[in-house]
Amino acid sequence: MGSQRNGFKKESFMLSVDVGTTSIRCHVYDKEATIRGSCTTKVFPLYPEVGHVEMDPEALWKGFITVVKGAVQDAGLQMRQIEALGISTQRGTFTTWDRKTGVPFHNFISWQDQRAADLVKSWNKSCTMKAIHGVMKGLYFMTRQKRLLAASLIVFSTQHVTFRLVWALTYYKQVRQAVTEGNCCFGTIDTWLLFKLTKGHIHSTDYSNASATGIFDSYQMCWSGFLCSLVSLPLTIFPKVEDTGHDFGSTDPSIFGVSIPIMSVMADQQAAMFGECCFDVGDVKITMGTGTFMNINTGSKPHTSVAGLYPVVGWKIGPEVVYLAEGNAADTGTAIKWAQELELFSDVQETSAMAYSVNDSDGVCFVPSFSGLQAPLNDPKACASLMGLKPSTTKSHLVRAILESVAFRNKQLYETMLKETHIPIAKIRVDGGVSSNDFIMQLTADLFTRKVARPEHHEMSCLGAAFVAGLGVGFWRTREDLKKLQNMDQEFLPQGAPKEGAGSPNREYIPVLQSWERAIRRSMNWYSKP
Repeated sequence: MGSQRNGFKKESFMLSVDVGTTSIRCHVYDKEATIRGSCTTKVFPLYPEVGHVEMDPEALWKGFITVVKGAVQDAGLQMRQIEALGISTQRGTFTTWDRKTGVPFHNFISWQDQRAADLVKSWNKSCTMKAIHGVMKGLYFMTRQKRLLAASLIVFSTQHVTFRLVWALTYYKQVRQAVTEGNCCFGTIDTWLLFKLTKGHIHSTDYSNASATGIFDSYQMCWSGFLCSLVSLPLTIFPKVEDTGHDFGSTDPSIFGVSIPIMSVMADQQAAMFGECCFDVGDVKITMGTGTFMNINTGSKPHTSVAGLYPVVGWKIGPEVVYLAEGNAADTGTAIKWAQELELFSDVQETSAMAYSVNDSDGVCFVPSFSGLQAPLNDPKACASLMGLKPSTTKSHLVRAILESVAFRNKQLYETMLKETHIPIAKIRVDGGVSSNDFIMQLTADLFTRKVARPEHHEMSCLGAAFVAGLGVGFWRTREDLKKLQNMDQEFLPQGAPKEGAGSPNREYIPVLQSWERAIRRSMNWYSKP
């Protein structure tokens, strides 16, 4: 970087792009972390077969270029005023491509894709896995190494890349051929974008993205040779793993007219955690977008889970590594969008008022599992369902049941987190598009019996990637400075919680929760072959 870039004239700005499941958005930030310009474009998932969810790599690339140019134009700026670029991306969505030509062998296979569900189930039930669990348990008793306990409890999931990549290697002949010729690159969206932005010079990812693939050993901080040999994945195709705040090189000048330094690459949930300034052990962040992701900062040690919480690297910046424990529910925004497509309401903003317009859901329970059920139930074969319908059921009852299910899944994840980590909760922050729903927020606070704070801006992944990039080039100085830039929109305090036995939800909700849990049990294992 030249002296002009390091001089930080008053007109310099940070640029950050977040590639989500339903949209790509770009924000231009000034020193106060105020958004000076924005541009958003939609992402259109492809559904070539039942259970298959894909994205077109070329459409994604074009969308990325469009939002960057659009946001800078919206801010009334020129590209040379951009100090650095930060990139946040959805995780676990991957493709493979030709190392020489950069041409993808197939579409991106989305984190929501279920094509490997049978493969996952058969591996989880296999004698091999039982043997591994037994051996690792024995080694753990002898050595007390936490990573051996983690290995003794490992359960595969369709949301991890592992078996979707095994599937691609099995069914795409040109991928197998490229692997044999040493000409195959694997990458999640961040890696693909870095490759494209640098005209094929960089094949890298960061620790936060790598740790969310399921193929990365978060204890050893490297790709898992053991797992790759177990399921026959070639280590040669994986990208180099760098720090989250690494200097990833600069964009090729032919793309934006100038070279822009790429100073952070970050997985979206970890970026949202950083954007929420959840820097301390016990800080919790809940992002409610297409899915719900709940993360707790566990400090310098990865968490070993028994109920399906997943240890991920939050970020690695210099010598500091911060780990998070994560639980997720795949269908949050998905369920609300589905309800809108059924015309239960026309505008998402109406849903909170609709839910409040009735006293309860009239006994209706909604199970939000279009993509199976995740922690703590871990059933990829569960179905989405509406139960308890009556002639008296109205649209408002249905909407309330759907919104309640989002808060109920939050409660399940939160309880799992409390039981598993034994870490005292310091603060709870929420973000993501669905967090703008006051009904869900208030019910979540009631069920947690904890204060839940929502920031002014709900899209925190962009801000987190901008913060990391900005710290890397000195645009912002310290994390304490970042905390001062935070503005809260609203704090939701628990209402009607019992005075004794804190941690118990509002009493009127206990029978409703019990009915919903019964509905969940009936929805489980639905898609199993007879």
